[in-house]
Order: sequence, then C-alpha cells, then structure tokens
Amino acid sequence: MIGNVKLGVEVLSATNLIAKDGEGTSSAFVELHFDGQRHRTTVKEKDLNPQWNERFSFTVSDPANLPNLTLEACVYHDVKPSHSRSLLGRVRLHSHSFVAQPDAVTLFYPLEKRNVFSRAKGDLSLRVYLLDDHLFHNVQPSIPFVTETVVPTPAPVPVAEPAAEAPRKGHNHRDSHQFYSLPNQHSAQEPPPRVVINHDESKPVPPPVMRVYNNGVGAGSIPVIQTMPSSSGEFSLKETSPLLGGGQVVGGRVIRGTEKPMSTYDLVEEMRYLFVRVVKARDLPAMDVTGSCDPFVEVKLGNYKATTRHFEKNSKPEWNEVFAFSRERLQSSVVEVVVKDKDMIKDDFIGRLRLDINEIPVRVPPDSPLAAEWYRLEKKDGEKLDKGELMLAVWIGTQADESFSEAWHSDAIHKKDGFHVSNIRSKVYHSPRLWYLRLQIIEAQDLYVKDKTRYPEVYVKAQLGNQTIKTRFMQSRNFSPVWNEEHMFVAAEPFEDHLVLTIEDRVGPNKDETIGKCSIPLATIEKRADDRFFNAKWYNLERPGIIDPEVLKKDKFATRLHIRVCFDGGYHVLDESTHYSSDLRPTAKQLWKQSIGVLELGILNAQTLHPVKTREGKGVSDTFCVAKYGQKWVRTRTIIDDPCPKWNEQYTWEVYDACTVLTVGVFDNGHIGGEDKSNGHKDLKVGKVRIRLSTLEAGRVYTHSYPLLVLHSSGVKKMGEIHLAIRFSCTSTLNMMCTYTRPLLPKMHYVRPLSIHQVDTLRHHAVSIVAARLGRAEPPLRKEVVEYMSDVDSHMWSMRRSKANFFRLMSVFSGLMAVAKWFGEVCAWTNPVTTVLVHLLFVILVCFPELIFPTAFLYMFLIGLWNYRYRARHPPHMDTRLSHAEAVHPDELDEEFDTFPTSRSAELVRMRYDRLRSVAGRIQTVVGDVATQGERLHSLLSWRDPRATTIFLAFCFCAAMVLYVTPFQVVLVALGFYLMRHPRFRYRLPSIPLNFFRRLPAKTDSLL
Repeated sequence: MIGNVKLGVEVLSATNLIAKDGEGTSSAFVELHFDGQRHRTTVKEKDLNPQWNERFSFTVSDPANLPNLTLEACVYHDVKPSHSRSLLGRVRLHSHSFVAQPDAVTLFYPLEKRNVFSRAKGDLSLRVYLLDDHLFHNVQPSIPFVTETVVPTPAPVPVAEPAAEAPRKGHNHRDSHQFYSLPNQHSAQEPPPRVVINHDESKPVPPPVMRVYNNGVGAGSIPVIQTMPSSSGEFSLKETSPLLGGGQVVGGRVIRGTEKPMSTYDLVEEMRYLFVRVVKARDLPAMDVTGSCDPFVEVKLGNYKATTRHFEKNSKPEWNEVFAFSRERLQSSVVEVVVKDKDMIKDDFIGRLRLDINEIPVRVPPDSPLAAEWYRLEKKDGEKLDKGELMLAVWIGTQADESFSEAWHSDAIHKKDGFHVSNIRSKVYHSPRLWYLRLQIIEAQDLYVKDKTRYPEVYVKAQLGNQTIKTRFMQSRNFSPVWNEEHMFVAAEPFEDHLVLTIEDRVGPNKDETIGKCSIPLATIEKRADDRFFNAKWYNLERPGIIDPEVLKKDKFATRLHIRVCFDGGYHVLDESTHYSSDLRPTAKQLWKQSIGVLELGILNAQTLHPVKTREGKGVSDTFCVAKYGQKWVRTRTIIDDPCPKWNEQYTWEVYDACTVLTVGVFDNGHIGGEDKSNGHKDLKVGKVRIRLSTLEAGRVYTHSYPLLVLHSSGVKKMGEIHLAIRFSCTSTLNMMCTYTRPLLPKMHYVRPLSIHQVDTLRHHAVSIVAARLGRAEPPLRKEVVEYMSDVDSHMWSMRRSKANFFRLMSVFSGLMAVAKWFGEVCAWTNPVTTVLVHLLFVILVCFPELIFPTAFLYMFLIGLWNYRYRARHPPHMDTRLSHAEAVHPDELDEEFDTFPTSRSAELVRMRYDRLRSVAGRIQTVVGDVATQGERLHSLLSWRDPRATTIFLAFCFCAAMVLYVTPFQVVLVALGFYLMRHPRFRYRLPSIPLNFFRRLPAKTDSLL
C-alpha cells in the first residue's frame, strides 16, 4: 500500500501578476513543493497573465501521513542577469482540500504574501486531485503528457533538453522540454520521474471553471452550476502601436517621419476619400409633355451609388450635396455622374459625365476649398448635349476636410433604404446650460374661499415643465397661512418656460379646489452667483375661470403669495454621478477658472463587434460612437453592416479639472431598422469606456484597444473592442497642481449643501432635460444613449454592486488587518529576531518621541519612491473581477435587470425579500454589537452597575497617582513590553480588563 497513492497537480495559468522587471512585466514560473519533492514549470517570458497548462505528479511516501501534508505553489519571477528569483506570491493547500480526479475542478487561488513587507497580487489557476498508481497511467489526462524513467542526475536542478537539436535521420523530430523532480535527501536512491511535454501536438484547452451557486435561501435548495470562461486576456487592455497621422506611436511617443507633414488630425489614421460635390445644373432639356423635368443626380463609382434629392419641374435645380467614397474601397477608375428625370415607372436619362480618377486633384487642408466648375453633359455615346450643364467639384482629400462631416459616405446606406442621411452623419452637440432654481414659499394673504363656514386646508403647488412640488397642508384660521418652505428646480437656457404657482384647497377626500394661480416667466427671475441675500416679492394671484379683462378689473380678488425666487449660479448642476463626472464648474461663467489643458481623442476603429440585430436573415452591426466630456458631446458617423468599422475621427476638449472622466460609448443605430421590432427602434448599447484624466501622463499618446463589456441578464459579455488614441496636453503645470488644493465642487455646495434626496431628484430632472434637448437635434441623440452615458441607474439596488463595494471596503482595510496580523506575530514571538528589533525600535521612539512623525513621513516617502517603478503604465478600464460580474448568481442578475416597480412573480419577489431580510439581519446584528460596545463605555461612569463603576473609579484614582509620580515614557515602555511579552508569560484565558469590559451593562436588556 505504501507508495501507490499519487497527487496530481495541473498548473494552468496565472492572472494579474505583479510587474517585477522594471518594464511592466514579469517572467514567471511556478515551483511546487509537496512531501519533500519539488517540480518546476517553464518560464513564461514577459507575461503578466502566463499560461502553462503543465501537469506534475507527486508520490505520497506515507498515505497514513497524508492529512498532515501541505501542497505549496510558489510563483517566482526569473531574474536572468543575476540568476536569481523573486517571489510573486504563493498558494498553500492543505490535504483536506484534495479530491479524487473525477471530482476535481479548476479553481483560482489568490496569491498570498510571504510576510507583511512583501507584495503579492493576482490568482493562480490549479487543478489538484488524488489518484492511485495504476489509475495514473490508465486514466486519460486532460493535458497530454508522456512519462519516462531516467537515471537520476547528481545535480538537483531542472534540466532542459536543447530545443534546437538537429533531428536524427529516420526519426520524427519533436520539440520537447524535460523536467526533473528534485530528489529528496531521504529517498535519493529512488529514480525521479521525467515528464516530457510535447509541443507539436495541438494546444490543450484548459478545463472550464465551474462555479457552484445556491439557488435558494433555505435548506434543501437546488444548487446551480454555471460554467464561466477560463481567466485569460479576453477582458484585458491591449496596448497598440498604430501608424497615425502624426507618425508611428511607440511607447506613448510619436515617431514622426521626416517626409510626413504636420497635421491637425495626428491621433487618427489618415483615410483618403474621393469627394464629389454636386452644386447645381442649368439649361436642362425638357423631358415631360409639360415641357419641364424633375431632375436628380446619381454618382456611380463601381458598385457604390449615391443619389441626390429630386426637384419637381425645375430645369435649374440647386442641390449642393457632397458625397465621399473611401479610397481603399474604390472599385473603378472612373467616376460616373448621371443626371436623370424622376418618373413614376422608370427614370429617364438626361445626360452624364465621366471623370478619370487619376486626373482628380488632391487637396490637403488648410488649402482653400476647390472651386466648382461647369461641365457640359454627354449622351450615352459620348456626344455632347446641345444644352444642359452641371456644376461639380471633385477632389481627393482626407477626414480633415471640412466637407467630411456633411458628406454622404460610401460605407453608409443608400437613400432607397428609406432613412435620411442626417441620421448617420457625425455631429457635435452642446448640452444646454443648466441652472438650479431656488424657490422659497413664505406665506399667503387674504385667501378667497367659497365656503365661509370652514377653515381652508391649503397647500401650494409649483410646476416648472415636468417638475412638480407641493408644500405641506396648512389650515389657517386667519386666511393667511405660513409655510416658509424651500424647494429646488432645474432649468435650462434659453429660458422659455414659466414657473406656475397654484394655491389649492383640500375640500374633500381626493378633491382639491384651485383658489388662485400666477405664472412667472423664467427670463424675469434674478440670478446670483453666491449666497447673498435677495429680497422676497409679493405676487397677485388670478382667480381661475375668469378670462374677460373687464371682469378682472372689477374683481376685488386680492389674494397674494409671498415668495423668494432666484437662479443659483454658484452650484454645478449634477447631471452625472460625482464619482465619474466630466465637468465640475459652476453654472455662472464669471466663476470659471482658467483652463489647464487640452484633451484630444482619436476614435480609430472597432474589432469583432457582435451583431445585436438581424437584417435579411443575418446578424448586422450599424455602429456609431458617442463621446462625452463636459458640455460637449460628439457622435461619429454610422458605419453600416461592418463588424470591424473604421471611424478615424478626432475631437478636442478644453480641460478645467484633471480629476474628471471621459466617457466613450458604442451604440447600434436604431434608425436603421432590423427584423426585430421589439426594441422600438432604440439605439442599442454595445459597450462603453471610462477614462480618468488624472491617470494620464501629460503629453503622452495612449493608444489602446479597450474591451467593450456589457452586463446582460445572462451574465457579462464582451461585445468587441474599440481602439482609441488619447492625449492630454497640459498648458499650465502650476494651474493643474493648484486644482488639487481646491474643493472638488464649487463653493455653494459647501456653504449651502443640498440633501442627498435633493441631489438624486435634481440629477434625474437634469438628465431628462439634457436628453430632451439633445433628442431634438439632427441627428437626434436619443434618450437611451444619454441615460447610458450618464449612468442614470447607478443608484438602483444591486446585490452584485453591494458585494463589490463590500470587498472594496475589505481591500481598503486589508493593510490595517495585515499590520494587526504582523503585530500579533510579533507579540507571539513567531520570529524572535523581528520581535527583538521591534522592542528596540519601540524604546527608541519612546525615548525620542520627536522622531515619530519624521520617521512615519520618511517611510511613506520611501514607499512611494519604491512603488514608482511599479506604477501603472496603462489607463484603467472596466474590471469584471472588481465588479463581481464573472461570478454573479443568475438570480441576482435577474433582480438587477428587474423593472421598478417589480414585474416578477409574487413567489420570486417573496424569495428575494427573504434573502434581503437575512442579509439585513446580519447587518442589524453587527450594528447592535457596535452599539453595545459604545453603551458599555458610557456605563463606566453612569453608575448603572454601581460595583463596576466603583472598581473603575478606584482604578482611575490609583492610575492618576502612579502616573503623577512615574515618568510617562516609563509607563509607555512598560505597557509596550507587557503587550509584546513572550507567550510563556501569557494565559489562554482573556485578560482582566477585557473580562471587566464584557461584564459591563448595556441597553440590550431594554429592547423588546
């Protein structure tokens, strides 16, 4: 029985390792230790997400001792210049976690630090299982391997056969690496096994990762097993080195060629276009019996055809339309321009022009626009017409041409598809300037009610657009109620609406009667930029139902409303979440600071986009990009039916604060319909990217391919990748540094802060106003686009987000917990040398307390310098692991995508409510425990327990006398030495102070 049990270990991959080579990468390998045996994987050069897919086996020398054994997997960085290694992290697995091979699944183990001063991050993917000796050779492994027996070598180091050895004649050569297990000093006579890993076979696929969930809240529920993709670089950020208009980008720097001229579009790839501007025609021949014609123009280039609009009975039409054909997609060397007459059955031919592409001039801005010329139309046989001329301008340019944005593009749809060209053009939008309107309703006088036998129960209703508020009900005996309430609205320039104030009287259940109302034009309301006092005004109310001016003059109705109303320009109207806001300036322009830099964004292309709709029986993608920063929104043109669209459009923003976020989203154009009509022709989201400007180095060009991740009800899905080029140029370093000393929000947010409820309500109204204004533009930026870019639903409840925030909080306090664990090891004398050094350092700091703060700040300074070499070289992006999107429960996703109010069944809502009650119950217990400790502290001097208070007062008196005659430094040294005393002088029972504190009374006895 001895020796017939083996431990199989499959080392699959590692993710998110620490960079150790000073270049942002690591050369990682894994060393396994078990039962005095060692195995080592190959070294993966310069890869923070290495994949090994190698298998090893360990012989269990004594199966009876298996419960006491531990498998240790250490991930090292191979330092080649010094032939040494640096620890990246380790994983320790106890034998109780080992299972049989059929039950083994791939698990990701977080890498642990060796001690408190070391650093470790990332995960190691392992598959560990037990198997018998005969099964080890008979079971088909998930990773191919060959086992051979070799004579042990005296040197206990890994040996690799040269891969470049010439093949022998008559034998098939195979590249292979051979690894030897290091022999145990107690069993050196046993020949170690040799594992040969063949590389010429097909690359093995790692087994899928199985995550097990519990589908219910009670016992007996059915577990749900969800298969997740193995951790790889699928969701990672990829740095690229494209050839842009400014030159080749290498490591964030632009290598400009000597022959390449300077260009304003230096962050995008230069794209050549053939532009055709159809201006007008004259002296067209009559084609109808009425002696007129209905002309329009077709521009043909290979399989591409563009058409202008037609004019009814006009022989001198003016179109002034521009068409752009991509140079790389040209399918012909001749441009054919045909003038036709619109007819009900078949369009009649009027004349045409044929232009050789090789003879067309090239125009590069800032050259002046090319002048249009008159061309005499030709017949089909090439003969000139007697009359009929067409004015054209034809040239070859780039996307820097000013006609690019207004042109019809060859990668767009044809007009025969029924969609207007403006819906697919690029566009720059400016969101309206938003103001907070502060309304203080003070009082009313001389209420006029019909029923004099009752005291009116009145309230004031204020309405601005779709925003409505109501004051509390007030029953006044003198017909002059006083409210003195303050409310806030959101208004947008230009001020075209009116603020309508109405006094209502509650005359019965669900029955209100209007006493009077007044309408205040927003343009007449005063503006202020600070919190200065402004005077209140009396407004006369009009009795409802009276329209005749003569009757109004005779009417003695004199009810008045006393209010104070103004626009507050000292606030920043929050239409985004403050965590990733793109603009923090106040509304009043006189409060704006000087800009600190310029942000340039080049939207290059997208790769492998997943189709989100079908047309003509196949999946299609009609995508466009939207970028938002500050009040400026930009929209690229729509590329039709292309899973790898190329936009190559560049935009610029002024930057006033570096602690802001740029948002770029990709959408499918809903104007171009598919076969699925269930979405109501909405613009479907493909994904978005958020980039914080403070994480960018000034002057560097960041060219990366960002994954487009969308969370669906079925889980997280990668919809493709978007390629961006970003550059943040700082115009004033001093001004940028000064912004870090100023408050994040304008002054009014701290002088007269808004409540959390007000912020959420006003933000919802602000997003609605912006969406309504941008939705009226041409092409419209639809409501679903604005809401997705503004993260309007980020405040909704989500179990996934709650877990993510909880683990974020745990990671914040992980450093403190690590220090507490290290101090516990010091007090337990785990490492006597470290404990002695801590004692010496403690004595030095007590004797020289003036060194405490300088030492602490110097330590943080040195840590910052040390971490500089490991700084992030790439901008942050969406992290699925941080968001808990990879291992989320399906029911939690269904709850997150549920409507508000819910549309699910009562049984499912009851189950979720019970689950929420269980979570809230645990939180309630923790809050109660914290409150109990605080109440025990209060009871020390409250005489709630007279004996405990007497003991504490006696201790305080004795401690005061002792501290009065004893130097404070001596007391600190004694207390420190007592806390760090040797375990020999410790007891397993709690200490006396802790026992005393736990016996103190709390108010838990008084709870029902």
